Amino acid sequence: MTHDVVVIGGTGVDTTVYVPELPLPYADTYAVPPVVDRIGNTGSGVALGCHALGLRVRLVDLIGDDPQGRFIRAHMEERGIEAGWAPAPQGTRRSVLLVGPDGRRTSLFDPRVAPDERLPRELYLDAVRDARHVHVSITDFSRHVYPDLSGRPAATISTDLHDWDGDNDHHRDFAYSSGLVFLSETALGSRREEVMRHILDAGRAETVVCTAGAEGCHVLDADGLRHFPAAPLPGPVADSNGAGDAFVSGFLYGRLRGRPVGECVRLGAVAGAHACTVHGTHEDPITEKALLDRA
Repeated sequence: MTHDVVVIGGTGVDTTVYVPELPLPYADTYAVPPVVDRIGNTGSGVALGCHALGLRVRLVDLIGDDPQGRFIRAHMEERGIEAGWAPAPQGTRRSVLLVGPDGRRTSLFDPRVAPDERLPRELYLDAVRDARHVHVSITDFSRHVYPDLSGRPAATISTDLHDWDGDNDHHRDFAYSSGLVFLSETALGSRREEVMRHILDAGRAETVVCTAGAEGCHVLDADGLRHFPAAPLPGPVADSNGAGDAFVSGFLYGRLRGRPVGECVRLGAVAGAHACTVHGTHEDPITEKALLDRA
């Protein structure tokens, strides 16, 4: 089978705690609603989101031989997502998410980085050679996959830099080696356009998409810099976790269906809006039918 999307890295488990406000003032103890472990992290979100939209997905990653790793394996198997796993001796990546009443979150991320860690090539090499698109999560070991992608058209490689500030060295290989680059404006401030243009000029990027939450997103490509509005929410905000990964999934769905960039943005925005109205990070991604009906 030729895969539509191969996702490299980025699985984990989120422990979600719903708190009365953010930032959370110091107190010795808070009584909170039930604390829940759910599938999390960015690679999981893109893989699950694309799969829910009918795309053929393969996910590869390093996970621990621990309860969290077994939880991830079972979750992907139950949903019929093809996956390849190799052991991470330091354990599975985890996050603690503090979610306020308005759906905003603070993430406490434990990346479990191990020096010189590598993803075994047999997990992904055949798949990425034939895949229509490869999405590279910013887990540290994922950067070493790029030499195996060097013969691919740049437009068929994407990454999400999340809240990159434009300076952190960790993100540079991903920013300069991908043809389609997503990032959030959260840490950019007035430097948004400057950083977007630098990504376009310094590496392989052909399209840079900078999301701005309720303000929509900005796209920079050969047609210049354009702003697109956010999609209306289909219901009250429950949890903003996973909205960015849902946006990426919707955008990639449009790209793989041959849609122009404006329509890809619209599909991504609708998927992201849906994610804000459901609890959990990646529990209930939007379906293809719902996406097309709303878009």
